[in-house]
Amino acid sequence: MGIRDGNGKEILTIQKIEELGVFKKAHELTLTVYQITRNFPQSEKFGIVSQLRRAASSICANLAEGAGRGTRKELRHFAQISKGSSREVAYFLKLAADLEFLEKKTEIVMNSELEAIQKMLYRLIQTLSKE
Repeated sequence: MGIRDGNGKEILTIQKIEELGVFKKAHELTLTVYQITRNFPQSEKFGIVSQLRRAASSICANLAEGAGRGTRKELRHFAQISKGSSREVAYFLKLAADLEFLEKKTEIVMNSELEAIQKMLYRLIQTLSKE
């Protein structure tokens, strides 16, 4: 079961959502977040580390859930939630950098990736808004 066009033809499934550039890019970002947070202080395991990892993984998880719902409207809604999660990641990266858990240059590179993801999500939302 997946997203269908006006003629009932399936155009997007959970498996196909994983083929979208935005999904791939967000997944790569999530892997990077997991890698960099390994070096954060142990005292932040249930703080910034947990929040940052959860927000990053939420981008793809919401896209997958939206695709699994089977309607354009639901996918659009979950893509908007993904966009919000990407903003949350940006904040936690800033916080981590300000607390000197993360190098500023790493924050800048990751924010550049986030901006690209946000633009892709915006385009996906716009496309899904058209019927």
